[in-house]
Amino acid sequence: METLTTYLPQTPGLLPKWLLFVAVVALGNSFQAYSTLRFNKRIYCKRPHEVTGLSSRTFGTWTVLSAILRAYAAYHITEPVVYDLAMWSYAVAGAHFVSEWLVFGSAGLVFTFLWKGGGRG
Repeated sequence: METLTTYLPQTPGLLPKWLLFVAVVALGNSFQAYSTLRFNKRIYCKRPHEVTGLSSRTFGTWTVLSAILRAYAAYHITEPVVYDLAMWSYAVAGAHFVSEWLVFGSAGLVFTFLWKGGGRG
């Protein structure tokens, strides 16, 4: 087990580990975006007919770029420029999803992880 922990970010705190975790999950999401439209149609659930192969691959490419930024930040969190770039990647992604929800009406406000985690009876 010690061998595996040597690959984790060594900077104290949870943020570096969280950034690495999110980066790994994002890579999986990118693979999904390149392989199927199903998951992107869930994100843009109000207008799933507008999700195309091109938009899905573009989304996947953006997600890979975000994953790289966040993984790099996980290991270099003490460098202000790297930290800022990672945080800006969250800000841009957040602005995108909020605009798709409130401006373009293509995405819904979905908290499935809370709903599924809270139990359904």
